[in-house]
Amino acid sequence: MKEEFWQLVDEDKFCSSLEDLRAFKRLEERGYGDLLLVRYPSLRKYFADFIRLPFAAEHGNDCLLEAIRLVRQLDCGDLKKLPKTAPADFVPKELRRILKNQAGTLNRNAWEMGLALAIKDALRSGDLYLPQSKQHVSFWDLMLSETRWQQIRSSSFEELQQPQKHEVKTVLPKRFHDAITQAKEKFPFDNFAEIQDGKLKLKRYDKVATPDAVATLQKVIDSRLPSIRIEQLLMEVDQLTHFSRHFTPIQGQAKPPHFYRTLMATLISQATNLGVVSMSASVKGTTIDMLRRVLHYFIREETLTAASAELVNRHHELPLSALHGSGTLSSSDAQRFGIRASSLLASYYPRYYGYYEKDIGIYTHVSDQYAVFSTKVISCSPREALYVLDGLLENNTILKIREHTTDTHGYTEIIFALCHLLGFYFMPRIRDLKDQQLYKTDRQADYGVFTPLLTKTADLDIIEEQWEEMIRVAISLKKRTAPAHVIVQRLTNSFPADRLSKAFTNLGRILKTQYILRYLTDPSLRQTVQLQLNKGEYRHKLPRRIFFADQGEFTTGDYEEIMNKASCLSLVSNAILYWNTIKINEIVENLRAQGEVIEDETLSHISLLPFRHVVPNGTYFIDDL
Repeated sequence: MKEEFWQLVDEDKFCSSLEDLRAFKRLEERGYGDLLLVRYPSLRKYFADFIRLPFAAEHGNDCLLEAIRLVRQLDCGDLKKLPKTAPADFVPKELRRILKNQAGTLNRNAWEMGLALAIKDALRSGDLYLPQSKQHVSFWDLMLSETRWQQIRSSSFEELQQPQKHEVKTVLPKRFHDAITQAKEKFPFDNFAEIQDGKLKLKRYDKVATPDAVATLQKVIDSRLPSIRIEQLLMEVDQLTHFSRHFTPIQGQAKPPHFYRTLMATLISQATNLGVVSMSASVKGTTIDMLRRVLHYFIREETLTAASAELVNRHHELPLSALHGSGTLSSSDAQRFGIRASSLLASYYPRYYGYYEKDIGIYTHVSDQYAVFSTKVISCSPREALYVLDGLLENNTILKIREHTTDTHGYTEIIFALCHLLGFYFMPRIRDLKDQQLYKTDRQADYGVFTPLLTKTADLDIIEEQWEEMIRVAISLKKRTAPAHVIVQRLTNSFPADRLSKAFTNLGRILKTQYILRYLTDPSLRQTVQLQLNKGEYRHKLPRRIFFADQGEFTTGDYEEIMNKASCLSLVSNAILYWNTIKINEIVENLRAQGEVIEDETLSHISLLPFRHVVPNGTYFIDDL
């Protein structure tokens, strides 16, 4: 048989194929581990100094501290080799296959590489921390102190309008049952979805219902809006709102000569991306030094935030604004901009910028009245959900946001839970809705038509166990003891190991299920979500027009400079919104005076952010008023 086999098969090709199979098998079993070990010499250059940092750990992470102690002893010569009893539970499975040699001795390179990966994950989650660090601190150091928490503990449940710990396993199932009951009543009368063979099928996607008269009126308004240069628009809006009064100097600095002209020129230089050098050549009698002085001493995060809030508040008072919303609904989304300079925020985003160009995101919160009430520069690498709560909690306007929506990138189950505890109704537009895992609160309960969809059970026991800690996190967020995205990132990174994160996730699963069932059976909710997200996406066109210089890309990698430009862009966007709303109202009133019948329902669908009449570029002539 052997001779017959070699007569049929070329021996050289067979042996070559056999070697390929062995190489593929090794790559499949040890490929990632081998790749990590190749990078060990580069890691070691920095790891020896890094490991000497004064680490501390939360309970349950003693093995990491023991491993760190062993590495220090090896480095200083107190140990000659790793003991066989060295902890290794933290080593990932990709390195476990090469962790020990045939004699059973630990491979130090593989062990240290596993320790480095474990330290990275533990620092992100807060299980490992540096007591003297401002960023890598213990998770509970980000919360209200134990003393302060005990002082307000009893009142926190009432302030957040949440049940006491002993009521959790009664209140949550009851709310879940009520939501299921409402959904079951509405489901037969809504043709958005159906259940076939135990699976959810979406029949159609709801489009925003727009009256026929809207398109005609929008064209009339767009044609009648007068063209205006950006500097003239800013000055007209300032005469009405006096937003410029918020640009106060740093203590000890006096206003320079021609301050108003220089301030407007500086705001425009940042919002249009021209920069102070190009702007100085465009404004007569204004030098680079004058612009830089105003930029350095007057235009900073707190003054920009206050000035933008002034515009949002004054816009909220306009009659036409109320037709578009009450200011209680908002959405948030990131807009990507290219960046040419090196920056820690920059990341590759192939969908928009290919594989060779980096970009950053400007994450904005937009109200149902089109106003931007929060702006944050972010990296495009992490999930946008990290930054949802920042804008809601840092809102310093008169808008009382109660409902918030995002696209899929802005939602996680932990965000569902935190929004609920903080009093916000979270209603994202979730992609692949039919494939979402739904949960029930009672394993034995019959949920009627939805029973086939509710295939898993949320853990109420862990929610009850961690309830007081969850309330402490929520009240700490409300008191703004630390940036919300830092706390959300810690909770996200520690799942599924940490019990607190598990509790938030299980609460979020219950709330997500309730929301999805309502979304499937409530046409008005679907319309509200779609309309608000459309407002946010439409608004993205305006920054593209205003931020025109250098092809709309950032040329600096400095965070403060990038943030200043992004905030100025939002400020100018709100100024354009305010000016547009006044002018649109004048146009509508003139049409009505001429006998045109224009219903408020039609007006509520008109965009308040047409932008082609605004001229952002050219030579600027700003007179000192």
